[in-house]
Amino acid sequence: MHSPWAVVTGASAGLGVHYAERLAEQGSNLILAARSADKLADVADDLRRRHGVTVEVRAVDLATEAGRADFVDEIRGTHVHTLINNAGFASVGSFSELDADRVQQEVSLNAGALTELTHAVVGPMVARGRGAIVNVSSTSAFQAMAGMAVYAATKGYVLQFSVGLWAELHDTGVRVLAVCPGPTDTSFFANAGNDDVLRRRRRPEQVIDATFKALAEHRPFVVDGARNKLVAFSNRLVPRSFAARLAPTYLRIA
Repeated sequence: MHSPWAVVTGASAGLGVHYAERLAEQGSNLILAARSADKLADVADDLRRRHGVTVEVRAVDLATEAGRADFVDEIRGTHVHTLINNAGFASVGSFSELDADRVQQEVSLNAGALTELTHAVVGPMVARGRGAIVNVSSTSAFQAMAGMAVYAATKGYVLQFSVGLWAELHDTGVRVLAVCPGPTDTSFFANAGNDDVLRRRRRPEQVIDATFKALAEHRPFVVDGARNKLVAFSNRLVPRSFAARLAPTYLRIA
C-alpha cells in the first residue's frame, strides 16, 4: 500500500464516522478500523459511493495487544499522511464493581493502542517532513472523575502524551493534536452503560470542525465548545479533590 492513506480507528460509529466523512470530502483514501465488520462495510460503501475515494476496512479488536498486532504492523509499512486515533470507550460506575476484563480493555484501547499506532506512523512522517496525528482525548482529561475514574485517567494520558509529542515534533512538519470533546451526541454513553448522564451534548460536526481548525493552526490541543472550555479550565481554580468528588453530581445534572 504505497499510496498515501488516512487511518481512522473506531470508524464504525460516532465521531469516527464523521472524521472519515470529512477526510473523504477532502479526497483522502481511507483505512477504517473497528471491531464490527458489517458496520465498517456499510460506512466504506457509503463513502466510496458519495466521494469516489478508495476505502479499505480492517475488522480488528484494538483493545488487546494480540488483536491489534497485525494491524499495527500493517500501518507501520503503509504511507499514512493522517492518523485519527479515535477508538476508545468509557465505563460509568463504581470502580470496585466494574468487570476486571472491561477495565483492562479500557486502558489498553484508550492508551495502549493509541500509543502503538502513533509510534508506527510517526517515524515515517518525520522522515517525509509532513503528517498529522489526531488523538481524541476528552474534557475529562482535565480532572479526576469519581464514577469514570479509569476513563478520565486514560484521557489525561492522551492529552499529556499528545502535547509532549507536539512539542517534540513542532519543527518537523508533523502536526500532533489532542482533541478534547465534552459530551457529544453519539452512542458513547449508551456504550458506557448509562445514556442518561450528561444530556447537554454537542453535535459531532462541531467537534470535527474544531479539530481541523486547530490542526490548521498547529495547536497542541483543542477543547470543543465554550461551555466545555469553561468546565475544563475552571478545574484549575479548585482543589483536585473537590473536583473529583463533584464529578458524580455533574454526571447527573449536566
